[in-house]
Amino acid sequence: MKQTATPESSLSADVPEYETIERRVLVIGAGAAGARAAIELVEQGIDPDDLLVIGKRGHGDAHTTWARGGINGALGTLDPEDDWTVHAADTLNEGHHINDPGKVETVTKRMPGLLRELDEWGMSFSRTPDGDIDQRYFGAQSFRRTAFAGDYTGEAILNTLVSQAQDRSIPYRENVFISRLITDGDRVLGAVGTDLDTGEFVVFDAEVVILAAGGYTSLYRRHSSRDDENTGDGPALAYQAGATLMDMEFVQFHPTGMVGDRYGELWDGRLVTEAVRGEGGQLFNAEGERFMERYSPDQMELDARDVVARAIAKEIAEGRGTEHGGVFLDISHRDRSFIEARLPRMYERFAELGVDMAEEPVEVAPTAHYGMGGVHVDDNGETAIAGLYAIGETMAGVHGANRLGGNSLAETVAYGQVVGEAVADRLQAQVDRPDDGTLSQRAELHLRDLVTLANSDGENDPEALLKMVRSLLWEQTGILRDEAGFEAGLRRIDTIRTQAADLAVGDEQSRSYEFALNLGFALIVADSILRSARERPESRGAHFRTDYPETEAEWQRNILFQRGSIGSPNLSTATPEAPSEAVQKALDAGYELDYHQLE
Repeated sequence: MKQTATPESSLSADVPEYETIERRVLVIGAGAAGARAAIELVEQGIDPDDLLVIGKRGHGDAHTTWARGGINGALGTLDPEDDWTVHAADTLNEGHHINDPGKVETVTKRMPGLLRELDEWGMSFSRTPDGDIDQRYFGAQSFRRTAFAGDYTGEAILNTLVSQAQDRSIPYRENVFISRLITDGDRVLGAVGTDLDTGEFVVFDAEVVILAAGGYTSLYRRHSSRDDENTGDGPALAYQAGATLMDMEFVQFHPTGMVGDRYGELWDGRLVTEAVRGEGGQLFNAEGERFMERYSPDQMELDARDVVARAIAKEIAEGRGTEHGGVFLDISHRDRSFIEARLPRMYERFAELGVDMAEEPVEVAPTAHYGMGGVHVDDNGETAIAGLYAIGETMAGVHGANRLGGNSLAETVAYGQVVGEAVADRLQAQVDRPDDGTLSQRAELHLRDLVTLANSDGENDPEALLKMVRSLLWEQTGILRDEAGFEAGLRRIDTIRTQAADLAVGDEQSRSYEFALNLGFALIVADSILRSARERPESRGAHFRTDYPETEAEWQRNILFQRGSIGSPNLSTATPEAPSEAVQKALDAGYELDYHQLE
């Protein structure tokens, strides 16, 4: 229904009309995590008409589709000795032991069953000759546990989940940009958004909000996402609402992104899936050296992503890179039929660009790929704000200081199920809250700000300022970091924040309006990355400081980032709990991939 400002709100008449939509559960984000949570709610008996899934883009066009290589689960298809405890141990080792062990165990225990569920739902997994779900090697894993659908696994998963959601008549709404969560200070009340197709405002009245809005790595100049996704919406919305962020300094740079100077600006940073290395791809510098022998003679190209990314960055920095600023990734020693079958999307992509992967190498360089940090949540995915949950790349805790390849898709479906179960229990036990007008009053305050933003006639272009944020994060909190860089970055953030108070913005359907909203989120997230990185005086996982190159035992802690009472953020630390006895046993056993099985 349409509403205007109510007399008791005491707001001026410049508050526009807006649509109010009431749902018990609002899911913000229509990728794998949001879809799986909505499916679980219906499976637990919640009426689909009580739900609404919101996407910032067209339905089915989520970042999940760009996750190519695979999804982890200890099925033991090819390595029967693998189990969930070894998967958990690998995850903790890759995360340098600042992961939340409980969350790690939740994911690793659930994944075998969830892979079989996806199979039953019709996902097009690649198969062994016996017809079982096939599994491949991925970096830093002790066994072959990465299930896959060629090299388009994320697309296959999302298509499967969207089909299942449609079968359950779960409603969704496309092209809505959520710009603010509304709370009463202790609990979530709903959210405010703009319909980007019509320019109309929407207020969502909800008992529960599930944030599944992705991560924040496209806030880096070179990244593996599309520019208009992974812009920090989820963490920024939660932070504005009063939730706590955690581990924001840990940004994973995938070793193999496409090199734009060769393939064109459109492809700069786009992912060359880890499956290429998982299937035997080898890295060479411009001098023809297989350089990983210097950095990781045992694990070679299948060492942890942070190790391989730093090795490539060093080769390039020391003058052994290609003329286009990359290194070579070569899988041409494999048969053409093998490459076409196991890496179909990669093969097709490079063929269209004039490169035959079966005959010659491709050029790659590191690219910002995944934020291990995000919103701090409890075991059920709930934040400190009652009724506000976070899942997928929006939440923190599973990955620690560096993510194990294949665990991002695993986390989306595992915690989608967890949060769906928890929210269903909450709804079935909860009494309807009284409508005291707080939602509309606070929503209208934000709507007034949006009206002021739209059609503002200032001096600064929001897209240009957003590019400045991307540049400073790449330069000051990239693969190699130090104190001087953090301080310079924070000064630049202050300057951009001042400029952002005087923007030139079009109407609510314009790209500049969307850029302005993204800029607001970007400033919050960039500040959290820089301050958290400055706070950690060591190197751990994806966080490598040239001024503190060693890992320090006393910093096996998480950094928490939350709003202060007078505007400045507060930073504190927390110590992760110990793993369970079963996982500790797997850690003590010291399982490790024998790389030479690929040779």
